[in-house]
Amino acid sequence: MADSSKKMQIVFASAECAPFVKTGGLGDVAGSLPAALVRAGAEVIVMVPKYATIKDEYKSQMEHFSDFYVSLGWRNEYCGLEKLEHDGVTYMFIDNERYFARDYPYGFFDDGERFAFFSKAITESLQHLPAGFECDILHCNDWQTALAPVFLREFYQGLPLYDRVKTVFSIHNVAFQGQFSDTVMEDILGVAHIPAAASQLRCDACSINYMLGALRYADAITTVSPTYANEIQTPEFGEGLDGVLRERSYALQGILNGIDVAGFDPATDKRIAANYTVDDRSGKAVCKAKLQEELGLEVRDDRPLMVMVTRLTRQKGLDLVMYALDRILAGGVQVAVLGTGDRDYEDGLRYFQDKYPGTMAARIEFDPALSQRMYAAADMFLMPSKFEPCGLSQIIAMRYGTLPIVRETGGLKDTVIPYNEFTGEGTGFSFSNFNGDEMGDAVFRAARLFWDNRDAWNQLVTQAMSQDFSWTRSADKYLDLYFFMHPEIERPAAVVDETEAVAEPVAAEEPKAKEKPVEAEPAKAEPKVKAEVALEAEDEVKPAAKPTAKKTTTRKTTTKKATTTKAAATKTTAAKTTTTRKRTTAAVKKTAEAEAAPEVKAEVAEAKPAAKAPAKTAAKKTTTTAKKATAAKKTTATKSTAAKATATKVAPKAAAKPAVKFEETPAEPKAEAAVEAKPTAKTTTRKRKTTAKKTTAKAAAPKATAKAEPKVEPAKKAPVSPVAATEEKAPTKKTSVRKATATRKRR
Repeated sequence: MADSSKKMQIVFASAECAPFVKTGGLGDVAGSLPAALVRAGAEVIVMVPKYATIKDEYKSQMEHFSDFYVSLGWRNEYCGLEKLEHDGVTYMFIDNERYFARDYPYGFFDDGERFAFFSKAITESLQHLPAGFECDILHCNDWQTALAPVFLREFYQGLPLYDRVKTVFSIHNVAFQGQFSDTVMEDILGVAHIPAAASQLRCDACSINYMLGALRYADAITTVSPTYANEIQTPEFGEGLDGVLRERSYALQGILNGIDVAGFDPATDKRIAANYTVDDRSGKAVCKAKLQEELGLEVRDDRPLMVMVTRLTRQKGLDLVMYALDRILAGGVQVAVLGTGDRDYEDGLRYFQDKYPGTMAARIEFDPALSQRMYAAADMFLMPSKFEPCGLSQIIAMRYGTLPIVRETGGLKDTVIPYNEFTGEGTGFSFSNFNGDEMGDAVFRAARLFWDNRDAWNQLVTQAMSQDFSWTRSADKYLDLYFFMHPEIERPAAVVDETEAVAEPVAAEEPKAKEKPVEAEPAKAEPKVKAEVALEAEDEVKPAAKPTAKKTTTRKTTTKKATTTKAAATKTTAAKTTTTRKRTTAAVKKTAEAEAAPEVKAEVAEAKPAAKAPAKTAAKKTTTTAKKATAAKKTTATKSTAAKATATKVAPKAAAKPAVKFEETPAEPKAEAAVEAKPTAKTTTRKRKTTAKKTTAKAAAPKATAKAEPKVEPAKKAPVSPVAATEEKAPTKKTSVRKATATRKRR
């Protein structure tokens, strides 16, 4: 039975966390997701190392909460807990100056020992938390915390406080796994004497892998986008861990990251030159002009400005950039790049800056304030990553109305909808392969839209800015996972409501399915007349129209059921209408054949002059037929009008649909539908079709001239099926005959 009084209590462990310390996307996640979980009704404590680089303004707010010793191999290391409340979230900073009082979070010779201590301190801290906080979920992130699930199982299993703890491990980048010499297994981890742990941590004969341990010990595994969750199970992207990820695929899922929509808001951001909104983007033009001036670029609003804010590494696609940059700059696109990384890429960007002054700007530095101004000012944001677990830059760019150009991989594929020039859908531009020419093509697809169709461009910007990438959506999916692992805890009502609200749009589509037969009612009478007449002019019916036939049959069945519920008087009126339509159909058919006969004569005469006499005879007979048809038209004119009025009363929607609509669309699918839906009309339709084929064949072959007359005559005596005649509609006969004649002329 679910406990309604207890809240879900989560310990969220990360090696970095904005705003205290941040080197990449992990810091953004740890700084935003816990706050979203708190808003959703959970209790969260975030554990982060107390680095020396944390600003003094935050250190001064910290309160010493507890201290104890952590055993690490043969060592006993001091661990202090420094508590800080910030934006509704409780932070516990792990204090050990020997390990963390350094100038930078990572990149030291003893990182294996430093983060093994951090993982052990996390598990030990679970018994030193504030009163009333009993950890339900221990959520660890990346290799720096990967040993916590291993320590929990091997050293703390069986203790009452730890038995209820379920572990979740999130992969933010599978390329960074924490591989070290196997000597640390006994010296630091103290698990060499435990065969299960020793074998599951080992990745080769002389190395161990921290992330591998988490993948085997954690109760659930997540990663930061659905596509990346699939990619890392393949050798191409798995970085050697694809095997174990496939083994544990049942416990693996991808949950897309969000961004802090309040912090990244062009309407309120004080770091940019001018604020703007999705409805009034005049401020974005100001931002662009200011940045162009700041970076030494030509101040022009008629040239697209494309920016990159990234680490200058191969993973971020810098090989493609170096290959295509000459073409892009020569083509009139302004480019600005901000970042640091490999020396070769840094020098290459400086070279292009010198070669294209006023068009290219390279800022080889780390400047968060400048990056913000670039997001707001640019027209396009380039992100051609070789692989990208999620990526936040493209999401931030869309938030500021800057259209991303990305490679379709990982989270880039999940977050950017490629522009469709036919429907106008999309939020950016994309390309598939890790190829410089493909990337260049994507850049110029965007640039051409900017130059040639500014209305479509502006609509695309509106769609990009309107996307919802808030953490609320992501937090809800994490809570789904947490509550699945702890079914005894009752989920707060507010969260349940949000989950149900997500499903509402699906339920809202059901009425549309019910309305389909109603929308099909106008097609009851008119399309069939035109479809059957068109069959006389067509050589064959395309088999591709079969799915339409099934839908038409279903709709007719529904319409029939609705018609049967009419009163008896209505049925009598409909019977009169049927008789009138039958007569009119015969007239339509005769007139069509009469008008077609002279054409046969003309074509055959041109091909073979000797055939003039038989053709004249056919013309005379055709003239007689035409006169009879004209008389039939006059006789039935009044009755047709009455029938039309009666039919309007019986089915008002049928008369409301204009006949022109059906003429402008191909009749072939409807014809196939009519044949399959009404077996009784099948014979008549095929006869007409055969007649048309033969007539066309005679016109093309001079030898068949002598047989032209007999084939025209029997066609006018062909019986009209009562069912088919009932379905036809008189008011459209003239247009239908003209259509059939025009089709023959074309042939």
